[in-house]
Amino acid sequence: MSRQHLLLRELGLAPRWRLRHGAAPEPALAPVAANLVPTAAPVMPAVAAPVVVPAVAAVPAPAVVAPAATALPEWATLQQQVASCTACGLCQTRTQAVFGKGNPRARIMLVGEAPGAEEDKQGLPFVGKAGQLLDNMLAAIGLSQDDVFIANVLKCRPPGNRNPAVDEMAACADYLRWQIAHVQPEVLVTLGRFAAHALLQSDAAIGALRRETHQYQGIPLFVTFHPAYLLRSPGEKAKAWQDLLAIRRALAKKA
Repeated sequence: MSRQHLLLRELGLAPRWRLRHGAAPEPALAPVAANLVPTAAPVMPAVAAPVVVPAVAAVPAPAVVAPAATALPEWATLQQQVASCTACGLCQTRTQAVFGKGNPRARIMLVGEAPGAEEDKQGLPFVGKAGQLLDNMLAAIGLSQDDVFIANVLKCRPPGNRNPAVDEMAACADYLRWQIAHVQPEVLVTLGRFAAHALLQSDAAIGALRRETHQYQGIPLFVTFHPAYLLRSPGEKAKAWQDLLAIRRALAKKA
């Protein structure tokens, strides 16, 4: 047993999704590895072709005092604005703001909900156990965090990791909108219900939202579970695997 596998098992993330011999090939997406299934869940039937729904509106303008600029700021300026933001009360309890990480010219952008305790300490999203599971999920379709850009709806940690408040999400809305405009991803993926609700302006259950391919300002948007939820509910990993395959097919079509 490899050292990596032992580490993943110790963290509660094993067994890893890995190659299943004899499985039917998925569409090629270099350098994505083909024929991957989760070892912790049954092989699911092929996912039906995504249903395209009409484009939805962008995230509305913040309801609180947010950054004054309306034009798209430069990337470095945007990072500085996030780092020094005082648009909501979270600035009083954070250790540091969490801007995002990854490739700012990535083909795929992932949007989570809010930083946790470790993210608040390190200033990076998805660095704890949920981040390691996210790494594993991306690896299952041949990607790494260097192939994506990852951001959160909220840039600061809510005290006690409570759910984001409406005014807090509004205060950060421009930051996320500007990040998406800079990255210009070919595919957007929301992780968890708050991210889905923020970008789709919908309060529908994530179970209903994840069964469709949505649009955000002309960009295909996929909804899936937050890795932290999957750690608590491992039985849902088979559904998350279906979502990953749909995301992979969407990328393959745009290659």
